[in-house]
Parts: sequence; C-alpha cells; structure tokens
Amino acid sequence: MARKNQKAPWEEEEEIILVSKTELKNDMIVLQKLGEELVELKPSALQKVPLSEELAEAVKDAQRFKNEARRRQLQYIGKMMRHVDPEPIQIALDKLRNKHAQTTAILHKIEQWRDKIVEQGDSAIEALMEHYPEADRQRLRQLARQASKEKQGQKPPKAAREIYQMIKTLYGQDS
Repeated sequence: MARKNQKAPWEEEEEIILVSKTELKNDMIVLQKLGEELVELKPSALQKVPLSEELAEAVKDAQRFKNEARRRQLQYIGKMMRHVDPEPIQIALDKLRNKHAQTTAILHKIEQWRDKIVEQGDSAIEALMEHYPEADRQRLRQLARQASKEKQGQKPPKAAREIYQMIKTLYGQDS
C-alpha cells in the first residue's frame, strides 16, 4: 500500500524555492528605502513617478509628518511597496536622477564658457561663435571687457552674470 505523501513515479515533482527570513527582510528594507526616496521628492517630480492613488496619498502624508509619525508612515509605505511592482518606480527615479545630473553638467559647461570669455576675451568669443553663430558677438565683447574691469576692480560680477545668462539662452536654443 502506497503512502499518501509519496508521489507516483510518473508525476512531476514541484520545485520548492526556500527564501530565508534574512533575504525577505533585506527585500523589505530595499522597498522601504525606495519609499523614503519617494518621500524626499518634490511634488512636481513625484507626479512623474507611476504610483497608485493609495501609495501617492501615503507618500504625500509622509511628507507632511514629522518625527515618529513620519517613521511609522515610512514603514507603512514600505509595507505598501511589497504589493506593487517596484521596477517602474525605480526606473522613474533613475530618470529623475539622471536628468538632474545632465542639468548640472550643462550648467558647469556654461560656467566654463563664461570663465573662458572673461579670461581670454576675443579668442574664447570666436570659439563660442563657431558653436553658436547666432550669438551676439558685439554684446559678448562688450560684456567681456566690462567683466574683466569688474574683476580687476573687485566689484560684483554683474557683466559675468549677464554673459552667463546669454550663454544659457544659447544652450536653451540648442536643445
């Protein structure tokens, strides 16, 4: 007589995947950290992340709370995150971070152009004109002279700021 818990030789065996408590806890911690990142976002950036209404409301609540209430709300968000697919949320957050990095890189490039124009004058303006022929060469030369005078006189860099704004406008037309 065969036992009840034994399978017949022609039946397939089911593969049982065992997950340790530590692994489950680590997964929950990752989801909670993802929730914390959501709470740190500004409302405009939060709208770009695909969230369910319930999760979005919980994140908005956590943004209002302080201290212990915030900690509990973050745990609640972590619990809610277990029931949603975190991949689209992670992708949206990565895009937001990358966009910020790109913006920062562009602003640094603009600052480099400005500094070159203030230091080198006409040669830097010519180099800028090769990239952006629509730039106002005469105004740039005028501002470059003004900026170098301000720098020598240790005055506020009003002309340098104006050069920066002109170059920023050119970069805005480029994209």
